[in-house]
Amino acid sequence: MSLSDEELERYARHIVLREVGGQGQARLRAAKVLVIGGGGLGSPVILYLTAAGIGTIGIVDFDSVSLSNLQRQIAHRTVDVGRLKTESARDAALAINPHVRIETHWERLDRANASEMIAGYDIVADGSDNFETRFLVNDTCFAERKTLVSAAVTEFSGQLATYRPHAGNYPCYRCLVPEPPPPGSVPSCSEIGVLGAMAGVMGSLQALEVMKEIVGIGESLAGRLIIYDGLAAKVRTVRLPRDPACKLCGVTAPREVDSGLRLS
Repeated sequence: MSLSDEELERYARHIVLREVGGQGQARLRAAKVLVIGGGGLGSPVILYLTAAGIGTIGIVDFDSVSLSNLQRQIAHRTVDVGRLKTESARDAALAINPHVRIETHWERLDRANASEMIAGYDIVADGSDNFETRFLVNDTCFAERKTLVSAAVTEFSGQLATYRPHAGNYPCYRCLVPEPPPPGSVPSCSEIGVLGAMAGVMGSLQALEVMKEIVGIGESLAGRLIIYDGLAAKVRTVRLPRDPACKLCGVTAPREVDSGLRLS
């Protein structure tokens, strides 16, 4: 897949990187990435993947832009308040790079549509803000054999990991969090807050890991977990092994899990 003269200029700073080059840029252009959520994490992921020249980016979100979103959700502007986040994020992305295909999914991800939606993409970036969606995305990615790059942010801290149990002895999200916590036991962002730039930090790291997986460079984050403490300016990387007793990917895992998905 050759690059046009315009693409050679647009992506020049990628192409001069020995680890990327023209071949790596062509891989980015051929890739299809599904971003779950167009909010605090999804915004920087969408914008950086668009700028990087990812060929197709899908955006899943069922919400509209509110004024309180704008402190951290940088894909949206004040004039977008009241608009669908999928449309606002799409317009922001295309303003950066009109050559990227943006597919909007204005629907709530659920058991009925998750498999069909995720199956159409190469890799998934999850920036959802609730455990129900996180478990559904993880279980569906496992069933569809898709790599999942998942980030979370709250107050002044964040976490990031890559899950690809289909590609080796790596964990899935359930190896870290076996079951969803009881409803209401974990306070939401609206209750405890989040520093806007923290979402930008974690979303940018998430976009970087997605690009590394696509191009096949560097050391994958699979099997490791990044924990970033913004107040202390400290980053920890801890080993995240596969749990043999995991209900989803463990050696004795049943064919069905709580998400309701049937696994093969």
